[in-house]
Amino acid sequence: MTLPLITAMIVVVLIAAAAIAAVVRQDRSRRLLSPRPPRLGARASVSSASIPVPGRGGLSTLPAAAPVMPAASGHDQHRVALEREDPILTRITITPEEYGSTRRTFLNRSILGLFGGAFLANLSAAFVAFLWPKLGSGFGSRINAGNLAEIRERVVRSDGSISPVFVPSAQAYVVPFVADIEQSQFGSATGAQLVVGAGGGEHGLMALWQRCVHLGCRVPQCLPSQGFECPCHGSKYNFHGEYEDGPAPRNLDRFAVEIDAAGNLIVDTGTIVETARAKRTTIAYPQGPSCI
Repeated sequence: MTLPLITAMIVVVLIAAAAIAAVVRQDRSRRLLSPRPPRLGARASVSSASIPVPGRGGLSTLPAAAPVMPAASGHDQHRVALEREDPILTRITITPEEYGSTRRTFLNRSILGLFGGAFLANLSAAFVAFLWPKLGSGFGSRINAGNLAEIRERVVRSDGSISPVFVPSAQAYVVPFVADIEQSQFGSATGAQLVVGAGGGEHGLMALWQRCVHLGCRVPQCLPSQGFECPCHGSKYNFHGEYEDGPAPRNLDRFAVEIDAAGNLIVDTGTIVETARAKRTTIAYPQGPSCI
């Protein structure tokens, strides 16, 4: 299940929950605010007034007789019992002010809760996507750059000049290393294998990160000068990634490399090695006009 699908499901659940809550609350408000029906079976009030009657000494008074009420039928008695037991019919009527909610307040809170919940869900999904480790493929993992022999043929032209091979998924330039590795900054002292395939009269290969170490711009290759030249602020490096000119504080960063059992060049983009500015470069630069 992809992350966008999970986000969409969360938003749908929040919308459904808000709609259900709105319906339930509106129904409850309608019931609480509706007028109470009159109770059945109530006894009529009896007047205590006296009735004058003639007598020997004049008019005398007799208490009024209580009105005769018809006997309640069994059906009426059952209805009275139900009214006494039904909590809806015996509810207390309250005003909207006492209830503390109006239609406008309810709608405002519902809209705020809906959009607030959707925003928090998307923000949480973005954080999870940012922090989730990329273990399967892509930058940060081990990238197969292709067959070592084929890459070696492509990086060196027939006239002996270098033409780096760019590997987009690794964000790396694969270049030949035509010097003694142990006499450079890129030997075993770095703690990582930075050059592979050297020996038997063949040059080795290394992988340079395309990112300029000054401010992170992508550094394009310049075939006429045989180097990498950053158009942002003018940092320049030779084709071994060694610092030559500009504000860059160090050499180009590089990745650890290895050869798998099938003879493919593997670039480990999870292992990045930084090296200081070279005091002595291992390849000539520039060998022609600059590109910037």
